[in-house]
Amino acid sequence: MKISDLRVGVARVATATIALLLTAHGSAQTTLSFDAMTERLEACIACHGKEGRTINAEYLPRIAGKPAGYLYNQLVNFRDGRRNNAVMSHLLQPLSDGYLREIAQYFSSLDLPYPPPQAPKVSADALRLGETLVLRGDASRKLPACSQCHGTPMTGVTPAIPGLLGLPSAYLSAQLGAWRAGQRRAHAPDCMGEMAKSLTPDDINAVASWLAAQPVPSISKPIASLPAPLPIRCGGVPQ
Repeated sequence: MKISDLRVGVARVATATIALLLTAHGSAQTTLSFDAMTERLEACIACHGKEGRTINAEYLPRIAGKPAGYLYNQLVNFRDGRRNNAVMSHLLQPLSDGYLREIAQYFSSLDLPYPPPQAPKVSADALRLGETLVLRGDASRKLPACSQCHGTPMTGVTPAIPGLLGLPSAYLSAQLGAWRAGQRRAHAPDCMGEMAKSLTPDDINAVASWLAAQPVPSISKPIASLPAPLPIRCGGVPQ
């Protein structure tokens, strides 16, 4: 699917979606049943795929099974302008924190198979660099390893740190590039923005390629806690 076609499709969905979400928002004062949330979030599924597994992984991320706190933070960031996507921001702008929490909890509760890893398209040297940065970091640049925050299995940490496996390299590169360019932001202190600014384009390509080539472990849920404190303060993450 071409990105231009994808944008047209998303725009067509947006008008119908806003009415649907606003109707659901009126009922958000009470906890919605699983079946009710499934019906009312059909508009989300139109872009992110059945059960949150995505229809186009390079542009639209899988949201099924991610930590609820992470999903909630991203919904708030789109609504409040820290992340930039016109359709997402328009759809979420009228929704309350409580309703966004219900959306996050619904998709977080899903436990679905992941696709097989991507075959790498970069050199062996690039893969070695990616592995080093992900698992060991770079002390000379004060770069902690990705695994120090995202967990050794790289499946994320409850309640608010996402996993990095099961995603295509194009999506990972785009997000790291957006952090580096200041186009994606988080609650202060914005640890990812700070770390990404220390990465070169070659670093980003290497990290994204190595992560995309790794299989998701059989236990794919986020781990409960890290063995040590975070190496850097991160906004939106309990510490």
